[in-house]
Amino acid sequence: MDVAEVLATTRSVRRRLDLTRPVDLADVRACLELAVQAPTGAGRQHWRWLVVTDPALRSAIGKVYRAAFEQRYPPDVTDPRVPPRDLASARHLAEHLGQVPVLVVPCLSLPDGLGTGNQAGIWGSLLPAAWSYMLAARARGLATAWTAVHLDREAEVAELLRLPAGVRQGALIPTAHPIGSDFRPARRGPLDSVIHIDGWNEK
Repeated sequence: MDVAEVLATTRSVRRRLDLTRPVDLADVRACLELAVQAPTGAGRQHWRWLVVTDPALRSAIGKVYRAAFEQRYPPDVTDPRVPPRDLASARHLAEHLGQVPVLVVPCLSLPDGLGTGNQAGIWGSLLPAAWSYMLAARARGLATAWTAVHLDREAEVAELLRLPAGVRQGALIPTAHPIGSDFRPARRGPLDSVIHIDGWNEK
């Protein structure tokens, strides 16, 4: 597929992750090789990548994730800020996260901690690489989802992953083969409703 198709059809896949088909670790490594070509502040490359394939560890992370999700979105409770279809999809992922064949956790290694300065600059050295991983996975026929609900219980997941002090998680990216192949561009509002030229214009 061409670049435009990859960019237009890479999205968070939650319901259509194949929980039964193994993912070749070589494919994940190939995607990460591309991910670490992303820009990074001052070339520091503080990123670290946790790739979780062990069933027991995936299951344990899944339990923490589900608890965090249910605390944020209690069962049978709607959230007016989240469309019902999207909430149902997210709930499905929360119920099955521990069964996804591969979990990728992009992290930053910061011996001096996050500090109190420009957080956008700090996370801007990790998040483009994580998105590049998702794009590379899409190009190889894999499906991913971007989520960070587990960060409500970041310390619990850090303990499971045996992360040293100073390593902070930025996201969690479940990775699997997709069920089906008919991925289309997402529903989005018109560009003119969100673009501002040469300063903020009231819409």
